[in-house]
Amino acid sequence: MRLKIAVMAVAVTTALAACGAQQAGGAPGAWPRKGKPITLIVSFAPGAAVDAAARVVAPMLEKELGTNVEVLNRPGAGGQIGYTALSKAKADGYTIGATGSPSIVVSPLDPSRGATYTRQSFQPLGMQVLDPMLVGVDPSSPYKTLKDLIEAVKAKPKSITVTTTGVQTGEHFALADIQQKTGAQFAPVHFSEGAASAIAAFLGKHVGAYVGNVSDVKPLVAQGKIKVLGVMSGQRSPFLPDVPTFAEQGYQIEQATARGYAAPAGVPAEVRTKIEAALKKAIEDPAVVAKMKDLGLGTVYKSGQEYATYWTEQETTIKQTLPLVRNDKG
Repeated sequence: MRLKIAVMAVAVTTALAACGAQQAGGAPGAWPRKGKPITLIVSFAPGAAVDAAARVVAPMLEKELGTNVEVLNRPGAGGQIGYTALSKAKADGYTIGATGSPSIVVSPLDPSRGATYTRQSFQPLGMQVLDPMLVGVDPSSPYKTLKDLIEAVKAKPKSITVTTTGVQTGEHFALADIQQKTGAQFAPVHFSEGAASAIAAFLGKHVGAYVGNVSDVKPLVAQGKIKVLGVMSGQRSPFLPDVPTFAEQGYQIEQATARGYAAPAGVPAEVRTKIEAALKKAIEDPAVVAKMKDLGLGTVYKSGQEYATYWTEQETTIKQTLPLVRNDKG
């Protein structure tokens, strides 16, 4: 009789322990734990396109995952500060990050950056946006076409300053591509906290030209505060249909920023699957797509695996062009 009671006591204790583990999130099916928020790190300043996209997606993620999603901005060093924080976060699914490529791709490839993370530090979760680059000038500028601007710089190298959002960011690589293919040597000015700072400098007429993404300037175009001379895409942007591409003007240059989401490497497969599924629903939700369109951001969804493949392809390209930007730090 005593043995039977002892066996029953052990069984009850084991069942209670298992129940407690599930309530605490110990079982894969219990993720996310009720009341435990998810932090979404944005490696750029509030107002930047990466930040805007993340804040549109966050409420839908909350709905899909059943817990709060808190956006945390960690700007600086061309995204490296935020990416470092993401790479060091616990791989439990409660910290994910908004990523911008090529910034997250290039920083670990250049030893001089001192990055403490590598490509293997991250688990891609999905891509949301492919945002083409462009070049713009003040509407009162004497440069009416892309050719006008490029020929002026070729005649007098380094005579015109131009913005980027930091050393070895998408804008910097786009500028390097322009310089390599046209022979025009601009004077880059790097604003490592993001597009908001670069735009402020441009609007204040502290720089002569702006290199950035279509999404950055959509409201400025509507307000007549910038004249876009060319878009670096295979076809005209639906957001700037009257602006010719670089190719239309004789320059075979295509550059864009990919924006997506990643987690620290090592997140359990069951948790990662849940996050990826929630992201897909959030990114492709018609209301989210519409809001993104209003921001000048075209939705181009890729799954976690597809985004990983794209990431690898970008690494290959950047390794070839990295020497061009190492010696062009402004």
